[in-house]
Amino acid sequence: MTDQTPDNTQLFLTAPMPCPYLPGKEERKLFTHLGGKRASSLHALLSDNGFRRSQNLIYRPACEGCAACQSVRIVARDFTPSARFRRVLHKNADISVTVCEPKATAEQYALFKRYLDSRHADGGMTQMTAVDYEYMVEDTPVQTVLVEYRLTTEPGTPLIAVALTDVMPDGLSMVYSFYEPGLERRGLGNYLILDHIEQVRLAGLSYVYLGYWVKNSPKMAYKGNYHPLEVQRGPLGWRRIDPEEM
Repeated sequence: MTDQTPDNTQLFLTAPMPCPYLPGKEERKLFTHLGGKRASSLHALLSDNGFRRSQNLIYRPACEGCAACQSVRIVARDFTPSARFRRVLHKNADISVTVCEPKATAEQYALFKRYLDSRHADGGMTQMTAVDYEYMVEDTPVQTVLVEYRLTTEPGTPLIAVALTDVMPDGLSMVYSFYEPGLERRGLGNYLILDHIEQVRLAGLSYVYLGYWVKNSPKMAYKGNYHPLEVQRGPLGWRRIDPEEM
């Protein structure tokens, strides 16, 4: 099945598959390919309408009878860290941050595998090879960076976290991130988001795009801790969510 966007981009609809977030539900995705000279402008346009990039594809949930997956973004310029987030920043004050070209390395892949084996052992991504990881990182038709996080207080400054991030006209979109599973007390997942908020603010931009939020999914609950948060409401555009709705 296909559809046409106003700029004649062809959209495709996947077959139903089990939903990874809500038991008993099925998911379908509307997607198209990104490529050519207009890849960046199409990426920005569709992202503003709730789509997400995965390699050279960009997609949005299109599930029959369900609209639980909602695209969300943090309003970075209005964000004030809570006491909990200030503690996370303090715990990770010994981390150096480097923005790199989207090039896969063996060091990144080793960390990626440790993270998946510890945190998502039952997920499909655990089967990804080094070549699959390389495609995930490098197969991008838009402006993308890898953000590496290293411990400056340890010999050799080991790599402890990585964020694959798209650079948008109005902010940063966190495509995928992973971190050292043995450092739970540092709250690295939150730290990566907090660092992206700060990078957006320093660049004079507005938003950190977090992907999809599902209200009743424990896997997505952490996104509700960031305020102010906006949700994409289709034709209504982006609207702020009342914290009590989370």
